[in-house]
Amino acid sequence: MKKSLTIVALMLMASAAAFAQSKVYLTREISPESLVKIYKALGVPAKGRVAVKMSTGEGSNPNYLKPELVKDLVLEVDGTIVECNTAYGNGPADKKDERNTSENHWKVIERHGFTKYFPVDIMDEYDEIRIPVKDQTHIKYDIVGGHIANYDFMIALNHFKGHPMGGYGGALKNLSIGCASQNGKAYIHSAGKMEKLDMGKLWTPAFIGDQEGFLESMAAAAQAVVNYFQRQEGIVYISVMNNMSIDCDCVDHPAPVKLEDYGILASTDPVALDQACIDIINQQKVTAKNDPTDLLKRIDRQHGIHTIEHAAKLGLGSCQYTLISIDK
Repeated sequence: MKKSLTIVALMLMASAAAFAQSKVYLTREISPESLVKIYKALGVPAKGRVAVKMSTGEGSNPNYLKPELVKDLVLEVDGTIVECNTAYGNGPADKKDERNTSENHWKVIERHGFTKYFPVDIMDEYDEIRIPVKDQTHIKYDIVGGHIANYDFMIALNHFKGHPMGGYGGALKNLSIGCASQNGKAYIHSAGKMEKLDMGKLWTPAFIGDQEGFLESMAAAAQAVVNYFQRQEGIVYISVMNNMSIDCDCVDHPAPVKLEDYGILASTDPVALDQACIDIINQQKVTAKNDPTDLLKRIDRQHGIHTIEHAAKLGLGSCQYTLISIDK
């Protein structure tokens, strides 16, 4: 009798787990109107002072999310675009296309048209703060832009694409590396070995650290940012799958785009959202106009999926999801 009850209990638990899958919303239309529509589909209205975390793009990179695309959403939530300075340099410190100083970063932000429509905040322009991390395997805290304390709610507005070091860039990277100050970026990339940025040692093994440690540090830092906003008014995640080069928006001269634009996805679960984007790329068929081969190779080579796996292990979200189209 006890054995039968145990089997029934396990079946009920499995059934409940199936119904508890994270929801990922999808629209195949990439437009200002569809961004607002998919945000509203989440059913989590932004409250208080709203930070819209996105990349405003390296100076000569054409693939970043354009202000004209995101304008309606940012105005809908009365938000502020938030960024942090980069922790690398591709050349002289005064090179106009780099964002490793606030002075140069502002020039790029203005040239890309963001200040034309709404307020923008470089969160680590003046200071940085440490916020707690749950997983201290590699990093003991997360070092983020100090201005993060000025916001109550965050929309992580992600551009899904490849990344030279992480394999891919999506919600988890935008939360971790994106919200980290320059020192925070060095700390994550080095898997906790470098707490203070040293421009002369950026690309030494001490900075890069081990790949698994770097990916796990990203997951831990992402969780820290999520926990920070969940203690306040909340946080949601939206990923745009367009202009998908194998290189990130932080790359000055990215590799050519070989994938057709796909759509916009959104969720209250950043793990499920990144997993859904990865699954979509895996399901793409090679055609003359659409070839996922290079992006999949980059993700595989950098073991990018491990960031998702570790974030799920930490309880940040689930790799299991239900994809829900909002298109009629």
